[in-house]
Amino acid sequence: MAEITDGTQVFLRAFSDPEIVARYTDGPRRFVPGLDGLHRMTAVVLGEQAPAHAKVLVLGAGGGLELSALADAHPSWSLVGVDPSAQMLRLAEQTLGSRMGRVELIEGYIDDAPAGPFDAATCLLTLHFLSAPERLRTVRAIHQRLRPGAPFVAAHSCLPQEPAQRALWLDRYAAYAVASGVDAEQAKTMRKTVEAGVNMLSPEQDEAILRDGGFQDASRFFAAFTWQGWIGHA
Repeated sequence: MAEITDGTQVFLRAFSDPEIVARYTDGPRRFVPGLDGLHRMTAVVLGEQAPAHAKVLVLGAGGGLELSALADAHPSWSLVGVDPSAQMLRLAEQTLGSRMGRVELIEGYIDDAPAGPFDAATCLLTLHFLSAPERLRTVRAIHQRLRPGAPFVAAHSCLPQEPAQRALWLDRYAAYAVASGVDAEQAKTMRKTVEAGVNMLSPEQDEAILRDGGFQDASRFFAAFTWQGWIGHA
Protein backbone atom coordinates (compact mmCIF):
# COMPACT_ATOMS: atom_id res chain seq x y z
CA MET A 1 0.00 0.00 0.00
CA ALA A 2 1.18 3.52 -0.75
CA GLU A 3 2.69 5.64 2.01
CA ILE A 4 0.09 8.35 2.67
CA THR A 5 0.97 11.56 4.51
CA ASP A 6 -1.41 13.40 6.84
CA GLY A 7 -1.83 16.18 4.30
CA THR A 8 -2.66 13.77 1.54
CA GLN A 9 -5.34 12.20 3.74
CA VAL A 10 -7.27 15.48 3.41
CA PHE A 11 -7.54 14.96 -0.33
CA LEU A 12 -8.34 11.25 -0.06
CA ARG A 13 -11.17 12.01 2.34
CA ALA A 14 -12.46 14.62 -0.10
CA PHE A 15 -12.39 12.08 -2.94
CA SER A 16 -14.66 9.87 -0.81
CA ASP A 17 -17.19 12.64 -0.11
CA PRO A 18 -20.24 12.06 -2.36
CA GLU A 19 -20.98 15.80 -2.73
CA ILE A 20 -17.40 16.66 -3.68
CA VAL A 21 -17.15 13.68 -6.02
CA ALA A 22 -20.38 14.72 -7.76
CA ARG A 23 -18.75 18.06 -8.66
CA TYR A 24 -15.35 16.58 -9.52
CA THR A 25 -15.53 16.54 -13.31
CA ASP A 26 -15.72 20.35 -13.39
CA GLY A 27 -13.19 20.99 -10.63
CA PRO A 28 -9.85 19.92 -12.14
CA ARG A 29 -10.28 22.18 -15.17
CA ARG A 30 -10.49 25.18 -12.82
CA PHE A 31 -7.21 24.35 -11.10
CA VAL A 32 -5.20 22.72 -13.92
CA PRO A 33 -4.52 25.01 -16.91
CA GLY A 34 -4.96 23.18 -20.19
CA LEU A 35 -6.28 19.95 -18.68
CA ASP A 36 -8.21 18.94 -21.79
CA GLY A 37 -5.15 19.69 -23.90
CA LEU A 38 -3.00 17.61 -21.54
CA HIS A 39 -5.36 14.66 -22.06
CA ARG A 40 -5.20 15.06 -25.85
CA MET A 41 -1.41 15.40 -25.80
CA THR A 42 -1.15 12.32 -23.60
CA ALA A 43 -3.14 10.34 -26.18
CA VAL A 44 -0.82 11.66 -28.91
CA VAL A 45 2.51 10.86 -27.24
CA LEU A 46 1.35 7.43 -26.05
CA GLY A 47 0.14 6.70 -29.57
CA GLU A 48 3.62 7.27 -30.97
CA GLN A 49 4.74 3.87 -29.64
CA ALA A 50 1.68 2.00 -28.38
CA PRO A 51 0.14 -0.50 -30.84
CA ALA A 52 -3.32 -0.15 -32.37
CA HIS A 53 -4.84 -2.60 -29.89
CA ALA A 54 -2.85 -1.48 -26.86
CA LYS A 55 -3.61 -2.42 -23.26
CA VAL A 56 -3.07 0.71 -21.16
CA LEU A 57 -2.66 1.13 -17.40
CA VAL A 58 -4.13 4.34 -15.94
CA LEU A 59 -3.03 4.89 -12.33
CA GLY A 60 -5.09 7.44 -10.39
CA ALA A 61 -8.02 6.97 -12.75
CA GLY A 62 -10.87 8.07 -10.50
CA GLY A 63 -13.38 10.36 -12.17
CA GLY A 64 -12.69 8.88 -15.57
CA LEU A 65 -11.59 12.05 -17.38
CA GLU A 66 -8.35 10.69 -18.82
CA LEU A 67 -9.89 7.25 -19.37
CA SER A 68 -12.59 8.88 -21.50
CA ALA A 69 -10.07 10.97 -23.43
CA LEU A 70 -7.88 7.95 -24.20
CA ALA A 71 -10.87 5.79 -25.11
CA ASP A 72 -12.14 8.45 -27.52
CA ALA A 73 -8.73 9.07 -29.10
CA HIS A 74 -7.92 5.37 -29.56
CA PRO A 75 -11.11 3.31 -30.06
CA SER A 76 -9.18 0.02 -30.24
CA TRP A 77 -7.38 0.41 -26.92
CA SER A 78 -8.41 -1.42 -23.75
CA LEU A 79 -7.82 0.36 -20.45
CA VAL A 80 -7.26 -0.65 -16.83
CA GLY A 81 -8.00 2.17 -14.37
CA VAL A 82 -6.73 1.96 -10.78
CA ASP A 83 -7.77 4.35 -7.99
CA PRO A 84 -8.08 4.06 -4.17
CA SER A 85 -11.49 5.78 -4.01
CA ALA A 86 -14.57 3.66 -4.63
CA GLN A 87 -16.65 6.84 -4.98
CA MET A 88 -14.36 8.16 -7.70
CA LEU A 89 -14.46 4.86 -9.56
CA ARG A 90 -18.25 4.96 -9.53
CA LEU A 91 -18.02 8.45 -11.02
CA ALA A 92 -15.64 7.05 -13.66
CA GLU A 93 -18.28 4.49 -14.64
CA GLN A 94 -20.80 7.29 -15.14
CA THR A 95 -18.31 9.42 -17.07
CA LEU A 96 -17.32 6.56 -19.37
CA GLY A 97 -20.86 5.39 -20.12
CA SER A 98 -20.85 3.03 -23.11
CA ARG A 99 -17.05 3.12 -23.22
CA MET A 100 -16.97 0.98 -20.05
CA GLY A 101 -16.97 -2.06 -22.34
CA ARG A 102 -13.25 -1.43 -22.94
CA VAL A 103 -12.36 -0.47 -19.37
CA GLU A 104 -11.60 -2.45 -16.22
CA LEU A 105 -11.69 -0.49 -12.94
CA ILE A 106 -9.75 -1.61 -9.87
CA GLU A 107 -9.97 -0.09 -6.39
CA GLY A 108 -6.52 0.25 -4.89
CA TYR A 109 -2.97 1.42 -5.50
CA ILE A 110 -0.20 0.38 -7.89
CA ASP A 111 0.35 -2.90 -6.01
CA ASP A 112 -3.25 -3.82 -6.80
CA ALA A 113 -2.75 -3.33 -10.55
CA PRO A 114 -2.36 -6.40 -12.77
CA ALA A 115 1.19 -7.47 -13.55
CA GLY A 116 0.72 -6.75 -17.25
CA PRO A 117 2.60 -6.46 -19.40
CA PHE A 118 0.97 -3.24 -20.57
CA ASP A 119 1.64 -1.42 -23.83
CA ALA A 120 1.46 2.04 -22.21
CA ALA A 121 0.70 3.71 -18.88
CA THR A 122 -0.31 7.06 -17.43
CA CYS A 123 -0.33 8.64 -13.98
CA LEU A 124 -1.93 12.08 -14.13
CA LEU A 125 -2.49 14.53 -11.24
CA THR A 126 -1.51 11.83 -8.75
CA LEU A 127 2.19 11.39 -7.94
CA HIS A 128 2.40 14.67 -6.00
CA PHE A 129 0.31 12.99 -3.28
CA LEU A 130 3.19 10.58 -2.54
CA SER A 131 6.41 11.11 -0.61
CA ALA A 132 9.58 11.02 -2.70
CA PRO A 133 10.51 7.42 -1.70
CA GLU A 134 6.97 6.17 -2.34
CA ARG A 135 6.87 8.08 -5.61
CA LEU A 136 10.04 6.33 -6.75
CA ARG A 137 8.69 2.94 -5.67
CA THR A 138 5.46 3.59 -7.58
CA VAL A 139 7.29 4.64 -10.75
CA ARG A 140 9.41 1.49 -10.57
CA ALA A 141 6.29 -0.63 -10.11
CA ILE A 142 4.75 0.97 -13.20
CA HIS A 143 7.94 0.32 -15.15
CA GLN A 144 7.87 -3.36 -14.13
CA ARG A 145 4.37 -3.69 -15.61
CA LEU A 146 5.31 -2.32 -19.05
CA ARG A 147 6.62 -4.03 -22.14
CA PRO A 148 10.15 -2.94 -23.17
CA GLY A 149 9.91 0.37 -24.99
CA ALA A 150 6.34 1.06 -23.84
CA PRO A 151 5.55 4.75 -23.20
CA PHE A 152 4.63 6.22 -19.82
CA VAL A 153 3.19 9.68 -19.18
CA ALA A 154 3.34 11.31 -15.74
CA ALA A 155 1.90 14.76 -15.07
CA HIS A 156 1.42 16.47 -11.73
CA SER A 157 2.20 19.60 -9.75
CA CYS A 158 5.76 20.61 -8.90
CA LEU A 159 7.40 23.76 -7.57
CA PRO A 160 10.79 25.42 -7.16
CA GLN A 161 11.99 24.70 -3.64
CA GLU A 162 13.36 28.19 -2.86
CA PRO A 163 10.78 29.72 -0.47
CA ALA A 164 10.06 32.95 -2.34
CA GLN A 165 9.68 31.19 -5.68
CA ARG A 166 7.57 28.48 -4.11
CA ALA A 167 5.20 31.10 -2.66
CA LEU A 168 4.99 32.92 -5.99
CA TRP A 169 3.94 29.80 -7.88
CA LEU A 170 1.41 28.84 -5.23
CA ASP A 171 -0.06 32.34 -5.57
CA ARG A 172 -0.33 31.78 -9.32
CA TYR A 173 -2.00 28.43 -8.71
CA ALA A 174 -4.69 30.15 -6.64
CA ALA A 175 -5.00 33.13 -8.98
CA TYR A 176 -5.63 30.84 -11.96
CA ALA A 177 -8.40 29.11 -10.04
CA VAL A 178 -10.05 32.45 -9.27
CA ALA A 179 -9.70 33.48 -12.91
CA SER A 180 -11.44 30.21 -13.82
CA GLY A 181 -14.44 30.95 -11.62
CA VAL A 182 -13.45 29.50 -8.25
CA ASP A 183 -14.53 31.54 -5.21
CA ALA A 184 -11.58 33.55 -3.89
CA GLU A 185 -11.89 32.17 -0.36
CA GLN A 186 -12.08 28.62 -1.65
CA ALA A 187 -8.98 29.19 -3.77
CA LYS A 188 -7.17 30.64 -0.76
CA THR A 189 -8.11 27.59 1.31
CA MET A 190 -6.96 25.24 -1.45
CA ARG A 191 -3.65 27.09 -1.68
CA LYS A 192 -3.06 26.61 2.05
CA THR A 193 -4.06 22.95 1.88
CA VAL A 194 -1.77 22.29 -1.08
CA GLU A 195 1.14 24.11 0.54
CA ALA A 196 0.76 22.17 3.78
CA GLY A 197 -0.19 18.76 2.51
CA VAL A 198 0.94 18.03 -1.04
CA ASN A 199 4.44 16.65 -1.59
CA MET A 200 5.52 18.90 -4.42
CA LEU A 201 9.13 18.49 -5.47
CA SER A 202 11.07 20.60 -7.95
CA PRO A 203 10.75 19.75 -11.66
CA GLU A 204 14.37 18.55 -11.58
CA GLN A 205 13.68 16.23 -8.65
CA ASP A 206 10.59 14.82 -10.36
CA GLU A 207 12.47 14.13 -13.57
CA ALA A 208 15.27 12.45 -11.60
CA ILE A 209 12.72 10.13 -9.96
CA LEU A 210 11.34 9.15 -13.36
CA ARG A 211 14.84 8.37 -14.61
CA ASP A 212 15.78 6.46 -11.45
CA GLY A 213 12.51 4.57 -11.80
CA GLY A 214 13.58 3.16 -15.16
CA PHE A 215 12.42 5.83 -17.62
CA GLN A 216 15.90 7.03 -18.51
CA ASP A 217 14.77 9.04 -21.53
CA ALA A 218 12.10 10.98 -19.59
CA SER A 219 11.53 14.43 -21.09
CA ARG A 220 9.04 17.19 -20.42
CA PHE A 221 6.28 17.81 -22.97
CA PHE A 222 3.81 19.86 -20.90
CA ALA A 223 4.11 22.86 -18.59
CA ALA A 224 1.32 25.10 -17.27
CA PHE A 225 2.05 27.10 -14.11
CA THR A 226 2.70 24.53 -11.35
CA TRP A 227 1.72 21.58 -13.57
CA GLN A 228 4.25 19.66 -15.64
CA GLY A 229 4.17 16.45 -17.67
CA TRP A 230 6.82 14.00 -18.90
CA ILE A 231 6.99 11.19 -21.43
CA GLY A 232 9.40 8.29 -20.98
CA HIS A 233 9.82 4.72 -22.26
CA ALA A 234 10.43 1.46 -20.43
